[in-house]
Amino acid sequence: MTETIPKGPARKILIVEDNEDNRELVVKVLRNKGYQMVEAADGEEAIEKAVAEMPHLILLDISLPKLDGYEVAKRLKSMEAFREIPIVAFTAHAMKGDREKMIAEGFEGYISKPINIHEFPEQIRLYIRGKRESVLGGEEE
Repeated sequence: MTETIPKGPARKILIVEDNEDNRELVVKVLRNKGYQMVEAADGEEAIEKAVAEMPHLILLDISLPKLDGYEVAKRLKSMEAFREIPIVAFTAHAMKGDREKMIAEGFEGYISKPINIHEFPEQIRLYIRGKRESVLGGEEE
């Protein structure tokens, strides 16, 4: 059995998703693995919650009301405090080139929806532990 989260205080994850069913599924799966979850339903709320909560990881949908995921990521990455916090695109955008575009726009990773609830916690653990994707399709640790 693999370790789910690093030892110590529960790792905090901000899930930014406007679809309530998708958001609730992610929260349920990750809370069951010991993560502390913070939720936001739109881009403006995402920035507010990120600044207030300082999560260890941000799962960010691309298609959001008010500010899209690209703009949220850009604004957060412009702040010194968020330069090292991984922002992972969490999206149904799965066309050829979408992943590369998201990585080029500053996301450290990409997880497509719908999630596989058995693989998802391990994907999250790896990003928290330092996994970073590159535009060329490789990963850095």
